[in-house]
Amino acid sequence: MRILFVTSEAAPLIKTGGLADVSGALPAALREIGIDCRLLIPGYPIVMQKLESSLQLVAQFDNLAGAGAEPIAARLMLAQMPGAGTPIYVLDAPLAYARSGGPYQDSNGIDYYDNAQRFALLGQVAARLAGADSPLDWHPDLLHCNDWQTGLAPAYLRLAGNAIPTVMTVHNLAYQGIFPPVMLGELNLPLKCFSVEGVEYYGNLSFLKAGLYYANHITTVSPTYAHEIQQAPLGMGMQGLLTSRNQDLSGILNGIDVNEWNPAADPHLECEFSARAPAGKKHCKQKLQEELGLQPNADAPLFGMIARMAHQKGLDLVLAVADGIIDRGGQIALLGTGEKSIEAAVRALVARHPGRVSALIGYNEGLSHRIEAGSDIFLMPSLFEPCGLNQMYSLRYGSVPIVHATGGLRDTVEDGVTGFVFEHPTPHALWLAVERALDLYALKPAWKKLMITGMNRDFSWQKSALAYQSLYQGLLAGQV
Repeated sequence: MRILFVTSEAAPLIKTGGLADVSGALPAALREIGIDCRLLIPGYPIVMQKLESSLQLVAQFDNLAGAGAEPIAARLMLAQMPGAGTPIYVLDAPLAYARSGGPYQDSNGIDYYDNAQRFALLGQVAARLAGADSPLDWHPDLLHCNDWQTGLAPAYLRLAGNAIPTVMTVHNLAYQGIFPPVMLGELNLPLKCFSVEGVEYYGNLSFLKAGLYYANHITTVSPTYAHEIQQAPLGMGMQGLLTSRNQDLSGILNGIDVNEWNPAADPHLECEFSARAPAGKKHCKQKLQEELGLQPNADAPLFGMIARMAHQKGLDLVLAVADGIIDRGGQIALLGTGEKSIEAAVRALVARHPGRVSALIGYNEGLSHRIEAGSDIFLMPSLFEPCGLNQMYSLRYGSVPIVHATGGLRDTVEDGVTGFVFEHPTPHALWLAVERALDLYALKPAWKKLMITGMNRDFSWQKSALAYQSLYQGLLAGQV
């Protein structure tokens, strides 16, 4: 089985969020079970730099819709992903992708003015490689697209009359790739597709809507999220389409990289521990308290949180209960960056409780591992969370999660068995869950049982890969 996996980012080459983790890990897991999965990704400068020594020219294109009204040329390069060795096609089109900022925004955080053209380019090449006129000897049996940046690929493929099956995976429905309808012609889209049964979305053009409408099957990153997006508010205006296609919609839970996130062999830690030998976690807690300037108190329940400092991640809820946590003898370690008002409130919290609360405004990969390893309890009260990864990292590292019952958080944390789940995203509901956790924390045998049960849960990518294999087989057999 040959799968072309199209994405706008993939770790360890380039990453802005969870999409990159999935795009780096899932193709590798698919290859481990015998599927010939290959990636297609834009040739951003950092990608070209990291793959420079192995890039080989395999095709050229001369008539693609590009960064303006005139067609542009692009080269298709073949390389291998670092570490995993997954084959990766890189679309080298400097006019579209050679930017000094990130993949979607400039260094000031402003979206590139030509994002529609940049990612239409990716969609066109994906459709070309999946179609009958592909310049490659390798031909995929199925095209797997991810998020709005690849949403036009199923549309281009269907409109060209090609019948290869397509899968569209939604990692976060909130990002929809919306652009003015005047761009239809520039993006090589016929006027007939600008309708409710096509790419039209409330008077605009939506790349994500295109993928959801034209793909043969839609997946999202957890079973609960697949249900949630079929109704308001999490349907984000797409709930009507998703409900009409519910027979073609499934939720497959993401996995985690159990080699990168392994407390028994983590290079970011000065300690090692596991479910069978958990004693080293106490040393990790001590070292984390030292690193963050927290009071050295082995008995103080240490709450960790690693998240974008945004309303969606539930920071408002955490700030509302933080003083109560401190009053109950707890400590808090925060890591993240985001909305300036929330950052200011976090700094004020640190100032009120020196030695009890620590916050790094920014991101630090090593520290994220050490917070998972050193904290006793992990806070993840997201208002919505399509899948979430940190709750699975936390379970593996023995940091008992407190989560809101939404999306993948509901699917991965079992209330009273591996963590604490609260139903309503309010400060009161979060506080009741915090109190339950603190009460159980005082009962050491019961707490250890909860922690070890979570550490033994299997969230490896193999389970996800097998689920996708079954889906692919069904689509290719015409049974899905």
